[in-house]
Amino acid sequence: MNKTATKSGKASKGGTKKKAHSDHHQPQMKIVTSDVCAVCKTPCTRGLAYLDRMSQPGAMGNGVPCVLTLPKAK
Repeated sequence: MNKTATKSGKASKGGTKKKAHSDHHQPQMKIVTSDVCAVCKTPCTRGLAYLDRMSQPGAMGNGVPCVLTLPKAK
């Protein structure tokens, strides 16, 4: 029996090109600190939890990703 399948058992489709990595842009959220979360008009659970942790004496943090800073899809 002659099969035109590859080693994985599937026929190759070919002809499709993937997008180059340099052309692909993935939107990212900005990192905000507790002072930004404190004055936010629409507080989220992640921001409120971070604000609570940072209000403890001696707490140190690097910020939290803000959902509201995610760029709009084109």
